[in-house]
Amino acid sequence: MIDLKDFEVWLVTGSQDLYGEQALSEVLDHAKSVAAGLAESDGMPVRVILKPVVTTPEAILRVCQAANNEPACIGLVTWMHTFSPAKMWIAGLQALGKPLVHLHTQFNRDIPWATIDMDFMNTNQSAHGGREFGFLCSRMRLPRKVIVGHWQDPRVHRELAVWCRAAAARRDAQTAKIARIGDNMRDVSVTEGDKVAAQLKMGYTVNGYGVGDLVEYVESASAQAIDQLCAEYEDTYDVAGELLAGGARRESLREAARIELGLRAFLTAGPFVGFTDTFENLHGLKQLPGLPVQRLMNDGYGFGAEGDWKAAAMTRAAKVMASGLEGGTSFIEDYTYHLPPAGAGQDATCLGSHMLEVCPSIAAAKPSCEIHPLGIGGKDPPVRLVFCAPPGPAVNAALVDMGDRFRMVLSELEVIAPPEELEKLPVARALWKPLPDLQVAATAWIYAGGSHHPTFSQALTVEHFEDYAEMSGIEFLAIGADTRLRDFKNIIRWNDATGAY
Repeated sequence: MIDLKDFEVWLVTGSQDLYGEQALSEVLDHAKSVAAGLAESDGMPVRVILKPVVTTPEAILRVCQAANNEPACIGLVTWMHTFSPAKMWIAGLQALGKPLVHLHTQFNRDIPWATIDMDFMNTNQSAHGGREFGFLCSRMRLPRKVIVGHWQDPRVHRELAVWCRAAAARRDAQTAKIARIGDNMRDVSVTEGDKVAAQLKMGYTVNGYGVGDLVEYVESASAQAIDQLCAEYEDTYDVAGELLAGGARRESLREAARIELGLRAFLTAGPFVGFTDTFENLHGLKQLPGLPVQRLMNDGYGFGAEGDWKAAAMTRAAKVMASGLEGGTSFIEDYTYHLPPAGAGQDATCLGSHMLEVCPSIAAAKPSCEIHPLGIGGKDPPVRLVFCAPPGPAVNAALVDMGDRFRMVLSELEVIAPPEELEKLPVARALWKPLPDLQVAATAWIYAGGSHHPTFSQALTVEHFEDYAEMSGIEFLAIGADTRLRDFKNIIRWNDATGAY
C-alpha cells in the first residue's frame, strides 16, 4: 500500500556567477556525483533528483516554484557548494511550500595539503557558504533540518534517510482523508480536537460517517469472498479450533471476515488512509471490529479507537515513515502498570495493549486468532489476534490538541519480555520500561498532556518524529534517558510563554 519510491527529493546546489564557467562546470560535476551517491546509499527510501546549479534569484525562485507544483517532490536538499549570496534565496524560500533540509557538506572529504591553492579554495567554499545560507534561514525563521558531514559518510546518509521518511509522511498527510466512523467516546477529552486547525496545520481532512454508511458495504460482502478470507486467516494465523470450519464459533470468524471486506471496500471508496470507530456506536454491526482493524493497520492504514482521529492520523504518518523498515508500528494504549517495591530488583513497567486493535506488525511470533467476550459495547464476542511484542527499543508518540497549538509528545521505551506467561490475557500486548524510568517518564508525559492513545513503533526513532514535527510546525517534547523533570517542566513553561508554535 505504501511505496516510498513514488516520492522524490531534489538536490539543489547553490553557487554564483562570479566564479566563471569553468568553476561552475566543476560544481555541476560534483553535484552529479553527490546526487548519485545519495541516491545509491543504503537505506535511501526515495528517489534523489539532481537539479541544475542555481546562481541567480530567478533560477532559485523557479526551482522552488517547480518543487511546489510537482506532486512527487516531497522536499529540497540544499547544498551550498561555493558561496551563494543568501539574499538571492529570499524570494524562492518565501515561495517554497515543501520541507527543506540543509546539507552542509563539501565534495572533497580531505584537504589536499600538498597541492591546495586558491583555485581549490574558491571552488570548495561550503564551510562559509553554508553559514551564509544558514543565517538567512534562521533570519527567516524557516523550519528545516541541518545535516553536517561528508556526503559519503553513512551517518549523513542515515540522517537524510530519516528526514526523507518524515517528508514522505508530511506529503502523504497533505492529501490524507481520515474517516471518523461514529463519534468520539462519550465524555472523553483527549480524543477530541479541532479538525479545522489540524487540516490547516497538517493537511489531512477528518470527516464523520454514520455506522450505517459502513454497514451497507459489510452487508454486500459475498459468501465466496468471505470463505476465501477465512481461508487466508487459517493460512496466516494459528486459528482457535472453535473458529475453524465445523467449530462452534465459525460464524463469528465469518462475521469478522464480512466486516473486514466491508471496511476495506468502504475505505477504498473514500478513499481513506485512516479511520476510527467506537464501541459505543455499533448499530448494524454484530461485533466490534477487532481482527479487521488489526489487519488493515498491518496494511498501512492509520487507526484510532473511540473516535481518536489524531491517533489515526499519527499512526498513518508512522506507517508511511516506517515503510520498508524492520520492526512494527501500531496504535496502542497505556493500559496497566507493574509497580514493584523499592529493593525488589525489578523495574517499574507498563503493559501496553487495547481491547482488540493492536497491529500484528509488532508481533514477536505467529499471532493466534481467538474469540473472547468483550464486556462493553453490547455486541457479540469479537474475533481478535493475540500476541506479544518482541524485546527491543521502541517509542511512543502522541499528538494532542492544546487549544492554541498541537503538541507531539514522545517517550523512549525499552520493550521487555513479560516475566511470566499471560495465559488469560486475550489481547495483543507489549511490556515496556519507559526511559529513564517509569516515574520520571510518566510524570513528564502527564505534565505534557500526552494522550493515553500513543502510536507505538519498534521501527522508528525519536529523530523520525522530531523531523516530522519540525516540518509540520508542531511543538515537540521528547522524554528519554536524559530527561530531568525540572528542566522538562521549564521547557513546557517556556513554550507556553513564547507561543512559538
